[in-house]
Formats: sequence, C-alpha cells, structure tokens
Amino acid sequence: MRLRILGTAAGGGLPQWNCACPGCARARTAGHRARRTQECLAVSVSPRVWHLVNASPDLRTQILAAPGLTPPDGTRDTPLRGVLLTDGELDHTAGLLALREGAALDVYAPAAVAAALDEQFPLRTLLAPYGAARWHALDVPATGRRWTLDGGRLRVTAVPVGDKRPRYAAGPARPGPWVVAYRFDEPATGAAAVYAPSLAHWPDALDEAVAGADCLILDGTFFGEDEMGERTPVVGRAATARGMGHLPIGGPAGTLAHLRRHPGVRRLYTHLNNTNPVADPASPERALLAAAGVEVAEDGTEIVLSGA
Repeated sequence: MRLRILGTAAGGGLPQWNCACPGCARARTAGHRARRTQECLAVSVSPRVWHLVNASPDLRTQILAAPGLTPPDGTRDTPLRGVLLTDGELDHTAGLLALREGAALDVYAPAAVAAALDEQFPLRTLLAPYGAARWHALDVPATGRRWTLDGGRLRVTAVPVGDKRPRYAAGPARPGPWVVAYRFDEPATGAAAVYAPSLAHWPDALDEAVAGADCLILDGTFFGEDEMGERTPVVGRAATARGMGHLPIGGPAGTLAHLRRHPGVRRLYTHLNNTNPVADPASPERALLAAAGVEVAEDGTEIVLSGA
C-alpha cells in the first residue's frame, strides 16, 4: 500500500493570504520549505490506480507535484479512479471542480454530505454536465461502513467521528454523521492505514479501526483548545478547537493522550492550522511530539506499507 500525502494544512494553507500570525510570518520568511498546501491524501495498492481522500483547492498543484498521479506521456489516461470525502468542508470538496475534465470518477461521501453538495453547495449539479462524477452516498452507522475498491484489492471502512456541518449547510438539521475517518486494508499484504484529518471526538470505533493498523494520519488542526483566540484574535469571535469541530493535540483529553494507547502504530499529524506551533520544527510543541514518537506530516511525503 502506498500513501502519498499531497497536502497537510487546514483551510487556507500555510501561510494564509490574509494572516500574519507567527506561523504565517515564519512561513513567508522561510519560503518554500515552511509552506503547506491544503490537506489531501492519495492511496494506492495497484500500479496506475489511485484514490484521493478529499479534494483540496490546491489539488491541481498537488497532482502535478506527485510522481505517479499524472498521465503517461502522450495520453489523457489519469490514474485517478475516485475520491473519498471525509466531510463537506470547502477545503475538502472545492478541488472536485479541478477534476471535471478527467474521466468519470467515483465520489464517496457520507449521505448528509452528499445531500448538502446537491443542495446548499450544488457541486453535483455543476459537475453533472461534464460527466465527471458517479456519486455514492454512504449511510455510516456507529459501527462503520465497509466496501471495496480496485476490484477488491483495497478494503475501505468509514468510521463516524463528528457531526459538525460546514457553514454553508445551515438550516434544518440533517441526520449525520457529517464527518468520517477511513481505514484502508490491503488483503493481499495485510497492510492497513487509518486517515482521520477531521476529528471532533474519539469514539471507541476509531480505537478499533486503529488497532492492528500500520499507520495513522490524523487531525492536527490545533495544538491547544484556545489557540485561535490567542494567536489570531478576531473581534466578536471566540473560536475554540472543539467549537470548530477539532480535538486539540494537547491537554488531558487531547489526541496525543489517545495516541499513547497505540504505541506500535506509526502516527502522523496532518491538517495543521496556520496557528499551530507544531508546524515549526524548532518549537517546544514539536519537541513534545518527537519525544512521544509522533510525527508531523509534510507535503509530498510518501509512505509505503508492506503489512506483516
């Protein structure tokens, strides 16, 4: 199994165009090495067959920078076969517009998200004339939803991890889940990975999904609960990590405490907000993660899993 981490920043990237917080200022000064595009993953277990998890607004640039995701010389034969959406946020869905000129893709999303992308943010309607998507609305019970891709060579399990709706989906409540994590299994090798870039809470089902996995890539949006208000105060808005649908890394109930229960799994944080100090390799918070054996994912990182 191959995992290509295409982007690792939360919405807006790093640096954000409208921000000069310490993280954005450092990224501007340090240049390319410190910059991050918006979160997206590609996964494959077969040559020339890839599936994306989320479709970031930076997707065109990310694909062009990723060996193996571009067409062979002289062809328009993309190796992309589908997209799995973890939620309906703009920074996870807007990139579907960049895929409109390719062959028809299978797009999987929680049922509530698929409905919102048909109504409040009508991506499905916009893409329909291009024949660029076959939509699969997933009913995801608390125990998870399982299916296979790539002719059975890749097994997928969706696990509900949140009910935070995107802002555009305001209105009468639609039954969730609105946010899922995915576990990928390659039956031929036993390799397994879990991807959870948006994590509002940590259910027992997620612990079950992580058990026996080789790799876990998870939500590192914020290090602290009040990080947004402390680093980029906005008048009239006191946003907290949990209020924005993300468990923070630190604190007694943060994700780092949960990760300590899975010491045998390779663990990486992604979806870093511009305010998160772990984006700085020299920060004390980054040193704390290193001491715990936990990594911070970088744009372009490729992970190859061979299983047992």
